[in-house]
Amino acid sequence: MSYVQSVIESLQARYPWEKEFLQAATEVLESLEDFVERDPRYKKAKILERITEPERSVTFRVSWLDDKGEVQVNRGYRIQFNSAIGPYKGGLRFHPAVTVSMLKFLAFEQIFKNALTTLPMGGGKGGSDFNPAGKSENEIMRFCQAFMTELYRHIGGQVDVPAGDVGVGGREIGYLYGQFRRITNAFDAATLTGKGLTFGGSILRPEATGFGLIYFVEEMLKTKGESFQGKKVGLSGFGNVAWGAAQKASQMGAKVLTLSGPDGCIVDPDGVGSPEKWNFMLEMRASGRDTVKDYADKFKVKFHAGARPWDVVALDIALPCAFQNELNETNAKNLLKNGCKIVAEGSNMGCTAEAAHLLNSNIMYGPGKACNAGGVAVSGLEMSQNSERLAWSAEEVDSKLRWIMKNIHAQCLEAAELAGNPGNYAKGANIAGFRKVAEAMLSQGII
Repeated sequence: MSYVQSVIESLQARYPWEKEFLQAATEVLESLEDFVERDPRYKKAKILERITEPERSVTFRVSWLDDKGEVQVNRGYRIQFNSAIGPYKGGLRFHPAVTVSMLKFLAFEQIFKNALTTLPMGGGKGGSDFNPAGKSENEIMRFCQAFMTELYRHIGGQVDVPAGDVGVGGREIGYLYGQFRRITNAFDAATLTGKGLTFGGSILRPEATGFGLIYFVEEMLKTKGESFQGKKVGLSGFGNVAWGAAQKASQMGAKVLTLSGPDGCIVDPDGVGSPEKWNFMLEMRASGRDTVKDYADKFKVKFHAGARPWDVVALDIALPCAFQNELNETNAKNLLKNGCKIVAEGSNMGCTAEAAHLLNSNIMYGPGKACNAGGVAVSGLEMSQNSERLAWSAEEVDSKLRWIMKNIHAQCLEAAELAGNPGNYAKGANIAGFRKVAEAMLSQGII
């Protein structure tokens, strides 16, 4: 049995209930097998055993009062997975589906995503099973304050820097940071990213993940001598990632045909390509209703109840931007049948393992750890601005983001070429990210 397979079997035996984490770990480790086997240092130092085990996992109770004065109890988590190249860095997710397995998978992916940005950031993730939907402004504030009262002792600009994620936007980051500042009596702005522009946030941070996704796909298209001009693009979700991607893809000449939500998806034949439509996406998210049918009602377009974008319209480029495992093998077959040329993940692990394998074998497939790194890249730039006591212009931030995404694309292709799998973005991203972190771990000894 190979070294990689022995580590995978050990993880499966130790964490059989952690399905999302095992999926992510297996995908990464299997793609690394040939690379790792060629270098005996990794096995001798047990790098794979160490890199697949979090350095620290924090679990805590979050007790808070709702508007009726009744006590509510949620669970809070922070997975500090790897700090070999910098402080732990990764978002906070507030969603009823949050589990340790989900956060471990996200934190594990974050290690390699952050390494690809070339910025000094380790990998972490956190959150709670708290559901912001239907909660009042005061309830969300009280929950955030209770959550930070427990979390604050584990974070800091040189230790762990959380940000937003699903269910955690600028409003929640503001409440979290306010409570952190109240408790610590210090304006340590680099402790949280995704802040408002009035207290240390970076311009373009809300758009960054979606913009970065489009910049990465632009580089993929360039390898074929093509551009976004005239391409039919499908997006899932209608949150920050889809919002940013819809803007940038439209500006580059594409027609964005779809958005989706838990209730189904819409097809807009005129394209989600105007400021009015982008602003309405923000209204949809702020409403707390979590339904994409509102878009169909507003703009008089077709709503497909319970459907996914990948099954209802022919697309040139498919960009899953909502949740993990949102694009399955059946969806992938439909995309291939209808002539799709590129699938790139705006969400983390947006494709199931079966879908990713099928797509990677037939068309250009970009994994989330490479394609959606724009968000954490601009978070890293926000940390830099906080450290320098500066605020950069939109043009400067956008220029740096575009360079980072172009560089990530180049790293993926270079590593894939060296591995003997030219054009395999999934393998290239895993090898390039792993190589940087593993070398840092080897240099720092057995810790």
